[in-house]
Amino acid sequence: MIPREICQRVLRKAVSTGADYAELFAENTGNHRISMIGGKVDDITDTVVAGAAVRVYKGLRSVMASTVDTSEAGLLRCAEQAAEALGQGEAQIDIVLRERLFGDIHPVRIAPDSVPNKEKIDLVKQGCFAAKEYDSSIVQVSGGMLDVDHKILIANTEGVYAQDRQIRTRLMITAVAEKNGETQTGASNPGRRMGMEMFEFIDPKDVGTRAAAQAVTMAGAGYCPAGVMPVAIENGFGGVIFHEACGHSLEASSVAYGLSQFTGKLGQKIANEKVTAIDDGTIPNAWGSINIDDEGTPAQKNVLIEKGVLKTYMIDKFNGRRMGMPSTGSARRQSYSFTPTSRMTNTYIAAGDDKNEDIIASIEYGLYAKQMGGGSVNPVTGEFNFAVNEGYMIRNGKICEPVRGASLVGKGSEIIQNIDMVGTDMDMGQGMCGSSSGSIPTNVGQPLIRVSSITVGGR
Repeated sequence: MIPREICQRVLRKAVSTGADYAELFAENTGNHRISMIGGKVDDITDTVVAGAAVRVYKGLRSVMASTVDTSEAGLLRCAEQAAEALGQGEAQIDIVLRERLFGDIHPVRIAPDSVPNKEKIDLVKQGCFAAKEYDSSIVQVSGGMLDVDHKILIANTEGVYAQDRQIRTRLMITAVAEKNGETQTGASNPGRRMGMEMFEFIDPKDVGTRAAAQAVTMAGAGYCPAGVMPVAIENGFGGVIFHEACGHSLEASSVAYGLSQFTGKLGQKIANEKVTAIDDGTIPNAWGSINIDDEGTPAQKNVLIEKGVLKTYMIDKFNGRRMGMPSTGSARRQSYSFTPTSRMTNTYIAAGDDKNEDIIASIEYGLYAKQMGGGSVNPVTGEFNFAVNEGYMIRNGKICEPVRGASLVGKGSEIIQNIDMVGTDMDMGQGMCGSSSGSIPTNVGQPLIRVSSITVGGR
């Protein structure tokens, strides 16, 4: 994208006032989205994000400037702005860039931009039609497909000159069911760091059926009773609980400033011994995977919690300085206009050895959260509140009637102490995570787990 020699000149300009580190990040990202409502195409949009940012450090001070002008003159002006904002001094770094080839552990066989819209629309229609035909109570179906081609370049004063191309594809189907004058919504949104070959093992009809089944089930459900009770949380997107209630508190952006419930607890037991939690950006073709992070550090598999003991945090270069710890390949940003910081990739609770049937059978009275929804969390305290999109009551060790309106309320440091059974069937769900460095693709995951006691909101 930008020749190595130009990058070197830009970095030299960036450190001209005494910075001890400088970085150039450039991107060219194409986003293609198809939206359908009622079986008809509603919108087709193409957007391009292109630009660059120069970031400089001096000790624990950091300055970033960005530009849409990626010519050599534009980049030099951007670097000069960052250098001047940092302060006065003299250059002390000799910069020699060497291209780093980290390889591609997420190969793509069929680039989405090579596939006609007609074929993409047909796939979305298949999902929408399956949802509409699932049950007569389905009153509305919408669908869409998103494909992203994200090309990045990172050069820094540590000698790194590296590039990566990240292609992601996602299908989204939403269904609305109406019963007795009330409506409920179901959704299914699988995605991968893949091209159109994703549809060789993800059937759009199955996606539509899952969305419709959830809507129909919840439309006929009564309200969930409130109280403190054991809860079984299903695999896949159920992992959003750990991601939000604990994951953000394990990011250096919180830990480095003492704004985390887990600051200063390395080596301590913070969770039930059944819990091993991992953030792994190296899973082939997973939605949140990367080859390198947005600072040019190779992706890693980071064991955050091992058998209940806190082993490490997710760390970017700048916050690593404050903590005296190296980067874990966790720096991410939405685009060049955001300052990168420590973020999750594919974060999950690892499989245990409890059988699913034993987990359900162990609950005399409680809730089975089959599908989690959105929520909110305070990363400083870990206090959270999450909706349950699809839930069922458990009575005498058996899953019984569906219930709606359920929510889970608690504190991250407490919930991971109360996870006392962990199943064997780990799976992942896809989402977009928003934080200070913007919205990025992340996977959440876990097997079926049992939380021995948690507050369930309801009626």
